Parts: sequence; C-alpha cells; structure tokens
Amino acid sequence: MSGQRVYHNPVQRGFFPDPSVIRVGEDFYMVNSSFQYFPAIPISHSRDMVHWHIVGHAICNPEWLDLSDIRDSHGIWAPDMEYVDGKFYIYATLRLNADGKRDNNVMRRQLVMVADRPEGPYSKPVCLEVDNIDPSLFVDDDGKRYMLIAKAVQTVPLSADGLTVAGEIRTAWDGTGERCSEGPHMFKKDGYYYAMVAEGGTGYGHGINAARSSSLYGEYECSPYNPVMRQLDPDAPIQRAGHGKLVQDPKGNWWCYYLCGRPNGGKYTTVGRESALDPVQWTKDGWFTINGGKGPSTEQTAPDLPECLFERNLFDDFDSDRLNPEWEFVRNPDNGSWSLTERPGYFRIWTRDGQLNEIRAKNTLLRREQELSYTAETKVEFYPDRDGEQAGLTCYYSTATYVRCSLCWEGGRRIRLVINRNHGEELAAEVEDIPEQPVWLKVEVEKLTRTFFYSLDGESWQRIGVLENCIYLCDEGVPDDPKRHTGTLVGIYANNGGCGSRKAADFDYFRYDD
Repeated sequence: MSGQRVYHNPVQRGFFPDPSVIRVGEDFYMVNSSFQYFPAIPISHSRDMVHWHIVGHAICNPEWLDLSDIRDSHGIWAPDMEYVDGKFYIYATLRLNADGKRDNNVMRRQLVMVADRPEGPYSKPVCLEVDNIDPSLFVDDDGKRYMLIAKAVQTVPLSADGLTVAGEIRTAWDGTGERCSEGPHMFKKDGYYYAMVAEGGTGYGHGINAARSSSLYGEYECSPYNPVMRQLDPDAPIQRAGHGKLVQDPKGNWWCYYLCGRPNGGKYTTVGRESALDPVQWTKDGWFTINGGKGPSTEQTAPDLPECLFERNLFDDFDSDRLNPEWEFVRNPDNGSWSLTERPGYFRIWTRDGQLNEIRAKNTLLRREQELSYTAETKVEFYPDRDGEQAGLTCYYSTATYVRCSLCWEGGRRIRLVINRNHGEELAAEVEDIPEQPVWLKVEVEKLTRTFFYSLDGESWQRIGVLENCIYLCDEGVPDDPKRHTGTLVGIYANNGGCGSRKAADFDYFRYDD
C-alpha cells in the first residue's frame, strides 16, 4: 500500500454500533445505536469516509423520549438514516423492557424523525406500532416507501410521507436460516433488488448475508459468496463483524460500513461495538463481495477523496454554556440538577437521590472510551459532610457494572475506589483525611488494568489503587447479566447516596487522552 493513503479499522472508534451511512453530495452521515443514553442517536459527519465527528443527535428533547425506567442496553436500537426528496429521515427501534410491563405488553416500537438538515433539529418522533427490531427505509423506483424490519427482511408499506403504516407486513426474503437475523437493508442495482441481513448473533459469530431478486417479493437467490462479511480468524484483532450497509462514494466506488469489536485481553470487548469500513467489489455476474471475502481489514487503502480531519473533543473546560456533543447522560437528565452557568467555567451537578447502581440515578455524564488504553482526569470541588454524599470519576458500563472513584464522607472527607461487578458495590481502596480543597482525580487504563490516582495540586499524583482483570467492564465479562450491548464509557457524576441532600459538585474540566 506504499504511496497510497491508508486507514485503520475501526473508523468510528468506541461505542458506535449498528452503523447506517448515507452520502449526500460530497458529505457522508452516520447514525448509531444509543440504547439508554441521552441525547439519543448520535449523528456523525465525514468528508473522506474515514474521519468522523458528531454533529448532532436525532432526539435532544427529553420530553420526546422517556428513558427514565429503561433497563440497561434497552432503549434505542439500530437506527437507519436516508435522504429522500430533500429531507433526512431516521428510523429506529425503541426497545422497551423485556418483561413487557410497560405500554400494554408492547416490547418494541419504531420511531421516525424528519429534518431539513442532517444534524437536525429533527421532528418529534412518530411511533409506528410494529413490534420488531431494526427498521430501515427503502424507496422503490416507483416512489413507494417501505420500512424494512427483522426478522430477515420484512416489508411494511408506508404512506407517501413515510410516517404512517399503510399496509400489511409481508416477507420479502427469509434470510439464510442462520440465527438472530437483524439489520435488514435493501438497494437496487442493474435491475436487481439486493437484500442484506446480519445473522449469526451480534457476538463472535456475527456476519452479513446477501441475496438478490428481480422483484421485490422474490424469489430471492442467496449470494454464492455468503457470508459476504464474517471474521473467520479467532485470533484476529477485529471480531464480531456484521450489521452493515453499502454506500457509494462520489466517484462511484462501493463501500460497506459494518459493526465490529476489538477484543481486549481475550474475548472482552471493553470499548463496545464499533463501526468499520471496507471496499466492495462487484463480480462479472452481478454479485458483491466485501473486502474480497477476506473478512474485516485492520489496514486498508483509503477512499480516493481529499483527507478531511476534524479536531477531536478531548478536553472540555466547561467554559461554554452548552455541552460538547461527545457527552452522554445515562438516561434522561434532570435538567434542574446540573448547570454550566451557575458557576461559569464549571460543570455543576447537585447531588440527588439515585446511586450509580440504580436506574433512577440522574446526571451521570459520560463520554465513550475509544481505545483499549487511555488516560482521563478531572478536577472537582466537592465538600461532603453527610454519609452517602459522593462525587467524582467513573468508568461506567451499566447499573450492574462500573468503577467509581469519588470524594465522600464517613467521619471525615475521604476518597473511595469502589467496584460493582454485578453483585453490589465492593470497596477496593480508600484515602482518608482529604483536606478541604479542590481535588484532582485520574484513571490510567492499560487494556484490562485500571489505575486510579488523586492529587491536591494537579501535579503530584498519589496512587489510590490498581484494578486488574476488569472484565466486568465489557460486553462479555458478566454472563449472568442478560443484555450487554454498549461498551464502557468514562466521565463524572454526583449523588447523595440516599441521604436526601442537595449539594453542589463543581467540575473544572475533563481531559481524555488515548
């Protein structure tokens, strides 16, 4: 590949699963699943197909999406983005709780949002009562619109504006018969309908299968190159490859964006499922392959487009009156309990009920871990004087599994390093007699090892504790936790531990370096 620009997969790193990418002119836009995090459905932009940055979210108004009681790894699944007649459409599944106790036992419904600009603002979500997963929009040559939905590829006829179900669900393609079909997509080329579906489960057997037909409802012929994407090398650095969608670049070349994961010290996907890119080849008899059927690439020749880099949001000094788009709250925030203006230059959180191991916890503010090794630090002013009050740094996977390093009170001001491995909180280390002054907190992550530090001047750091083999901060490391689809995030939080207090924790900055 000498002499040509190359890139390395994944191209959208960290918790960016289930990519759907479109091109509009010279610009590319991607949406990804966001599950229980808010704002919902990150929208990213690229000019060169390789470098991406978040430009908005599809749902920013918490009154439009109630995630307050949504369980971990439920919520927004597998959005799809399309550009039709000058408007941007996003379809997504709202996965309700698995017990079906909410909304008359409905467990899945589809949401539709529309905007004039790719970054939004988007319209209030319209609900389509179709109880399945992973919708995508397909517009046929005659202008008729269909929502494609799993299992395999089912079609739901839509109204002319794409906002109403207009007919009965009908199966277009049954898939290959592999388990756990998801992520259906369809496109037309040279007189054929090409159907794609992810099968094999979203773990280490994940893949993409394809078929084609001369009519929408078949009969479909399975591709002789199936699976068109799957990782067959168990020792490769990229695994879990599937759930993809094709897109053309401005020069007519075809590419596939797809889901993948990078194992960390074994089959532990700590940073979550990510988005990768590989070229598509067309055979003489009209079939496509992805990366020549070799599975996901780690290094690849870049698209023949001008390189376009974006400045990453690695440092936030909280000087703006708006959060940068990398931040996510766990579920809906309590907007009355955080502020960027109450003390300018600081992110202020007031403690309230709800701890990290409870769904009702509010205002845990996180950003994605994007590499297997990184450093994150913050400076906090927090003066607890009641048992339970706590504020600090957290490496957070879910209410069931996280690490927190926080200032707290128990007969005096102290720092505690606490682990939750899905069996309740465990004290790992603590430092007593912390003086009444600002405190710096830092975590250094080296694959499965996490080392925590504190400082009283921002220069001299003292080690609090070392946590090894942190496999509970990943998709696969807790077998008795039923749904784990998100990956680990890192950030800041404050709560009162149930003591009922409302006390301010002021964070001066947050730095992430990988």
